[in-house]
Amino acid sequence: MKYGLIGCGRISPNHIAAALANNLEIVALCDVVADNIEDKILKFDLPRTIRVYTDYKEMLATESLELVSIATESGKHAQIALDCIDAGCNLIIEKPIALSLEDADKVIAAAKAKGVKVSACHQNRFNKSIQKIREAVERRRFGKLFYGTAHIRWNRGYEYYSRANWRGTWAQDGGALMNQCIHNIDLLRWMMGGDIVEVVGMTDKLNHDYIEAEDLGIALVRFANGSYGIIEGTTDIYPQNLEETLYIFGEKGTVKAGGKSVNIIEEWRFSDALDDPDDIKKQYHENPPNVYGFGHTPLYADVIDAIMTGREPYVTAEDGRRALELVLAIYKSASEGVSVKLPLEKCSTLDFVGRF
Repeated sequence: MKYGLIGCGRISPNHIAAALANNLEIVALCDVVADNIEDKILKFDLPRTIRVYTDYKEMLATESLELVSIATESGKHAQIALDCIDAGCNLIIEKPIALSLEDADKVIAAAKAKGVKVSACHQNRFNKSIQKIREAVERRRFGKLFYGTAHIRWNRGYEYYSRANWRGTWAQDGGALMNQCIHNIDLLRWMMGGDIVEVVGMTDKLNHDYIEAEDLGIALVRFANGSYGIIEGTTDIYPQNLEETLYIFGEKGTVKAGGKSVNIIEEWRFSDALDDPDDIKKQYHENPPNVYGFGHTPLYADVIDAIMTGREPYVTAEDGRRALELVLAIYKSASEGVSVKLPLEKCSTLDFVGRF
């Protein structure tokens, strides 16, 4: 399957490694900075037959690509996706799928009209720990779901933001919730039933005078099934990343996933006693080298199979929209000082320019 990557920055090694692990034919790499491409070619010892581009439109016009991944700054995801879809390419889009609900809807509609597959790159859904928890949810082992919590307690400093001037801007990124925390926010919504009634949020910029958006976000979520969610996300933790955790509390079960990217099951308690908690904690204890975890490779495998069989990907574009909608709802609630009812039809990070 002929593959191309648009965007060769910080996250691109995970995409290239996943493409190689899944035996994709890497045909072309694209980045507006040619040195970024050269760096990845050297890092992975890629063949010099791979064609390089600094203009993705030229790449789409020249190559016949079956699968493209978009790993540029977030604010460019939607337009690049629409151009790729128009060229007949299936897509993996790094989170977030877009920065506005209107753009996300355009991508979803275009993909359906063109008959191509689009997957939002929420790779943590493929963590072994998360898959085990999801199995328990689907088997209704929790009984009635009470509430879940997502905590993302990370550190990002001046060095991180200064490497790319789009980071922390409303036009191209958003803040901690949209960039660093959206993976765990996606997991919380997915586990707790999906449909949301209302969101109450607070956001602030406490420690990063050089960015536009928030470095702290806190929210309460009321789900349609009667359960609740608590979200706490920040890039203010001293002196380095502390943890990313997901708790699920139910009538008959309590689970905690933790570690760098929720790769470790730390608590596993169910009234049905179907398995030994100590065994589960030993079995589901991965230690990835960084917060990106091990999920890209199985996500790629799933998307490839979806293309070949005609089914939908495990993580769809609609899933990407739902994660985006929740973050934007928190922003909207924090900005307006009100409870926000869902679903939202229109909202964009650009609505919050000047917020701080």
